[in-house]
Amino acid sequence: MESQLLYLSDLNFNLEVWKRELKFQESEMDYFEEKLEHVAIRNMGSDIMRQLESFQNKIIREREVMGHLRHRIRMKKREIAQAKYNNNSEVKFHEKQVLLKDEMKIFVKMHYDLKEDMMDFFLKYL
Repeated sequence: MESQLLYLSDLNFNLEVWKRELKFQESEMDYFEEKLEHVAIRNMGSDIMRQLESFQNKIIREREVMGHLRHRIRMKKREIAQAKYNNNSEVKFHEKQVLLKDEMKIFVKMHYDLKEDMMDFFLKYL
């Protein structure tokens, strides 16, 4: 019983870390949107505006994915709470947790790739 609770608490810890990561990335996207507005005000031509629009579309998509991941995290936290209450087995949680972990890894990599591209863009046009 004690090892199960420890394991579930480890899963819960991962979920909290991921939730904080998403919150941080959301604030970064707010900041990058502000910077995009500064570039847009300069009206530097249609090519720059197309790049700007592309970044804005990627930010919108990233926010959608963040919402999806936050929802998955909330659902996982509910499952863990229910498992603690019902004293269910761990196997299905571990398998599902790995899938969510993989989604988070992919998202974080994509976020940082976008972040680097945007920072390069800002170096050129800010």
